[in-house]
Amino acid sequence: MFLYNQPMKHCKDCEPAQQIHALAYTTVVLGWFAKPFVNFMGMLFQGPTDFISGALSEPFLKLTVFLKIAYFAKEPDDKNNYCAKCFWEEAKRRGIKMSEFRMGPINDFFIAEYKGTVVTFDGLPRPQNRESESIDWMDNKGIMRVKFKKEGIPVADGGVAWNTRQALNIFHQIQKPVITKPNLGSRSRHTTIHINTPEDLVIGFKKARKLSPLVVIEEELFGALFRGTLIEGKLVGVVRRDQPSVTGDSIHTLHELREEENKRPQRKGPLFHEITLGKEAEIELARQGMTMESIPEQGRVITFSQKTSRGCGGTTTEMTNLIHPENIKMLEHIGSFLDDPLVGVDFIMEDITRPWTEQKKSGVIECNSLPFIDLHHYPFFGEPNNVAEKLWDLVLPESKID
Repeated sequence: MFLYNQPMKHCKDCEPAQQIHALAYTTVVLGWFAKPFVNFMGMLFQGPTDFISGALSEPFLKLTVFLKIAYFAKEPDDKNNYCAKCFWEEAKRRGIKMSEFRMGPINDFFIAEYKGTVVTFDGLPRPQNRESESIDWMDNKGIMRVKFKKEGIPVADGGVAWNTRQALNIFHQIQKPVITKPNLGSRSRHTTIHINTPEDLVIGFKKARKLSPLVVIEEELFGALFRGTLIEGKLVGVVRRDQPSVTGDSIHTLHELREEENKRPQRKGPLFHEITLGKEAEIELARQGMTMESIPEQGRVITFSQKTSRGCGGTTTEMTNLIHPENIKMLEHIGSFLDDPLVGVDFIMEDITRPWTEQKKSGVIECNSLPFIDLHHYPFFGEPNNVAEKLWDLVLPESKID
């Protein structure tokens, strides 16, 4: 509770969503120590635990509500992120009764009811009593990279380091540029790219280590960032996630191009925002040999941030119908290997319409057991893709609308 009560300082490296560094770091460490005990107790008391949780969970929740220390939200509101809103809206369309349990900082715990069937879940709906072994490690970037490489799934060369000596050793063995990122974490928090020197490697390592004792150091892949979502091992959606950028026309300055781009109505919120300026943008422009008064040539794309966050002006483009069959095969191989009903796969590729085997340094960078499916529902460019519909078809097939 002490950590929760501390004022949160704004951190540019945490954008788009702020995180308490000490809490994130401590959670990782405690997870390591608790895991063996939790696994042992789970095996010992699996049957009794399932019975007790099934019998007491709903009465316990109702008791806390009766005591007025918690409540059930019956409709999505501004306390929900857009991921929750999209599957909640799809539930309403199907006649699924939804409510969210809220108690202080605790939220994202949902109860769904449909014709006598009750489903409870944290974050996103999943098939009940369906736990895959990979759920314990797919979010761990270091373990995922090793397992994927053995399976023949494309990943970047690199490794995981505890300290700067190990980090520098990895850095000197792989091609440049490289990236550093927390071994456990999401949404590109404290990730540094375009690292070419030992000095910058140390800076990136220390930045990533604020969130995780272990830091991933790996070669930078070549191309754009994509998110593929797999449901029951099948690819149901792909979006490209782009950094905030403008395209040169050999006439206008970057200042003028940015001003024009920020006039797009989609950038007025709440999902997408204007391209922001600041120290980060200044550094990114300098890396490309640009200032705001520069006039980029026709067709040249200039980026204002290393991040693809919608909060700093990043965009998304629906790409599901354009992906090459060989790339679908590669992603569904991941789904088969993980054997998990819901997986988000982040991968980098120069051209999604061509096979990954024919491209320079493409590969998977991470997997997510709780993917942001709203990326498919609310693209900046292209038509929305109702991934929540496909997820509910799996979790509550009887609610399917023909």
